[in-house]
Amino acid sequence: MKIGIDASRAFQKQKTGIEEYSYQVIKNIRNYLRDEQVILYLNPAINTRPDFDLPSNWKIKYLRSPIFWTQVRLSLEMIFHPVDRLFVPAHTVPLIHSKKTIVTIHGLEYEYCPKAYSFWQRFYMRRVIKNSCRWAKRIIAVSENTKKDLMQLYKVPEMKIEVIYEGYNDDNSKFQISPPTGDHPQGGNFQKISKPYFLFIGRLEERKNICGIVDAFEILKNKYNISHKLVLAGKLGYGKDDIKIKIEDSKYKDEIILPGYVDDEEKFELMKNADVFLFPTFYEGFGLPIIEAQSVGAPVVTSNVSSMPEVSGEGAILVDPKNNEKIAEAVYKLISNESYKNDIIKKGYENVKRFSWVKCAGEISNMIRIC
Repeated sequence: MKIGIDASRAFQKQKTGIEEYSYQVIKNIRNYLRDEQVILYLNPAINTRPDFDLPSNWKIKYLRSPIFWTQVRLSLEMIFHPVDRLFVPAHTVPLIHSKKTIVTIHGLEYEYCPKAYSFWQRFYMRRVIKNSCRWAKRIIAVSENTKKDLMQLYKVPEMKIEVIYEGYNDDNSKFQISPPTGDHPQGGNFQKISKPYFLFIGRLEERKNICGIVDAFEILKNKYNISHKLVLAGKLGYGKDDIKIKIEDSKYKDEIILPGYVDDEEKFELMKNADVFLFPTFYEGFGLPIIEAQSVGAPVVTSNVSSMPEVSGEGAILVDPKNNEKIAEAVYKLISNESYKNDIIKKGYENVKRFSWVKCAGEISNMIRIC
């Protein structure tokens, strides 16, 4: 059996959620499909080579195209060099594809937070994902919430969808974590970030409720006179001008730190040392940072909407993301009540046991075989 995998999102230098998912699935699926003939399709304009060994009968194929890589170049590859199975881990199925194509849908954020996307972004995503759901033989939803959204909004038959949860990087022992007190130097774009601080990691965009997080931080400062800083780690995204203005206008702007994109080592070090990990976003298809933070013992405040209650389990405080007072109250409860904070951390450790990239990859490999 010849299996093709769109690996164009997996091997980029700076990974966010979908790129991390693609990378981890391909990395962990090797043991399950070691005896199969597998082709990884890469785009030389944006991809680096895999940083792990491939089975002997796997190969990399670079497909060059100045534009429309998926719909034109990958489609041409499917015409001239067809495969028995095609797996697309990043929601965009090419126009020409295998009859047995599996696609992962990560969420319908643009439908629930339309103001956080431009008209053309919404038009493109809606068209791409509707087509992918129609063309694919099987669909992987990363949460029950995403499955429900696909069925309700796009009328996708339930029998076509299977929920397979994402995993998390459980090899954090390789990262050297700084001592829990004092300043700790960071790599990359970091200056020294001293404790105590609150942390958000993700793309800094409107859908992630960055302005609401800043408001909650100001409430905490004004009401409780706390000494914490606020660290907002990630690349700027849609709505960045409003976010910049919000931060610049804050009287606490000198205590808001923007380190930019952080790699895995920096990410987990920041999470480990954070007094609270803040993730009160407006919508998530899964919400991978929640379980990453739980896995290193960071107490989490997240939203009571979309997939976040499903993913966080009992190991987080759930709040209305539109109520900045409630966000602030949840944070203060964690930093002022050590026993309660430790209980949340303990439940977070228990919660992450439900998730594994190995398990995720195993379930996907089974789907590919029986598709």
